Amino acid sequence: MSSLTNPKVALIQTLDVAPVINPRVLSLDEGPWRSATLTLAAQLAATAVQRDQQGGSAQAEKQLFRDSGLLRLSIPRQLGGAGSSWPEIYRIVRYLAAVDSSLAHLFAFHHLQLATIQLFANAQQQDYWLRLTLDQNWFWGNATNGRDTHLQLVPQDEHYQLLGSKSFCSGALGSDALVVSVPRTFGSQERVFLVIPAQRDGLLINDDWDGFGQRQTDSGTVHFEGVYVDAADLLEYGLNSPRASLRTCVSQLILVQIYLGNAAGALSGALDYINERARSWPGSTAERPTEDALIQLRLGGLWARLDAATLLAERAAGRLQQLLDQHSPTPEERGELATWIAEAKLLSARVALDITSEVFETMGARATSSRFGFDRFWRNVRVHTLHDPLDHKQKDIGRWLLTGEHPVPSNYS
Repeated sequence: MSSLTNPKVALIQTLDVAPVINPRVLSLDEGPWRSATLTLAAQLAATAVQRDQQGGSAQAEKQLFRDSGLLRLSIPRQLGGAGSSWPEIYRIVRYLAAVDSSLAHLFAFHHLQLATIQLFANAQQQDYWLRLTLDQNWFWGNATNGRDTHLQLVPQDEHYQLLGSKSFCSGALGSDALVVSVPRTFGSQERVFLVIPAQRDGLLINDDWDGFGQRQTDSGTVHFEGVYVDAADLLEYGLNSPRASLRTCVSQLILVQIYLGNAAGALSGALDYINERARSWPGSTAERPTEDALIQLRLGGLWARLDAATLLAERAAGRLQQLLDQHSPTPEERGELATWIAEAKLLSARVALDITSEVFETMGARATSSRFGFDRFWRNVRVHTLHDPLDHKQKDIGRWLLTGEHPVPSNYS
């Protein structure tokens, strides 16, 4: 059933649902997708701790995303989508990550694949794949790990075959279609994107992701055993243009939202715990933990840093949208944006690692009980911040300070 006609979409957007995250820590702007986001967050929160402990693939929860209508956010209005801006999408990702980091990851990567189509496909390809996504209510996955070179695109008469494998393929399991990256020719440094339906013959998607965080991101290995690729499946229109290189900026800012969301989720959970369950320490003069000056001091410091990191992320997201709206941003504009994103990523990652660990010092030993699941925030951030080295981001910032050189466009900058 199409997301445009699914009656659940109209219903879910009109429900009056209380926020599951403390609004002093993280809130959503008023807008057409606020109710749908709050409802989905409440649905995910009901089972988030249990599912994190179980691991595996959360296909039932992915269906909740389909029913919410949020999968259409990044599709342009002229094609029937919502036409939402990336700052708006990022805020929704951030809010959902505060509740369920794995599913927020999948949701964000779905929109990254749609952005890839819009940046690299010609008008006919965009019309076909994006309308099909709406008509079939598709959820996209990926096989685009740039460092994995075990996949080949082999010419075969008038078409191609994919042979080999890709690792860390977030969202691939249970997806409807995949965006795949592969070297254009064997041994080439130039990669090309292509799209294939997930049910195409020769495609084997494994459930072999076993990280201790982000446990339900379906980030296993995909094997390609002679998978058919038509020439029309290749996305080559935007290759090597400054605008197309913004794809990396989109993806890097997705990571930032996951960090910030986990930090906000941990801080919100700590506030709830302190208000509802914590006891004053015998050495404290405060009658209640909320009045303890040391707890107030600790939380105040964590919040100030989270707020600062969020402002850097918002600045970068706003600039990204401006450049996406331009027909052809200059290399200098693109480089400045990449530096801003490096700053946001570096600070948000460090802050998230600190917050997700230090909140335990405000709650006490009982908060480490597995039934609360507070450890999942740190585990998620610890795994996700290893996506690409933070030290390289910090080096890029330092190089710009010394020489004025911005990061060179790559898979990670």
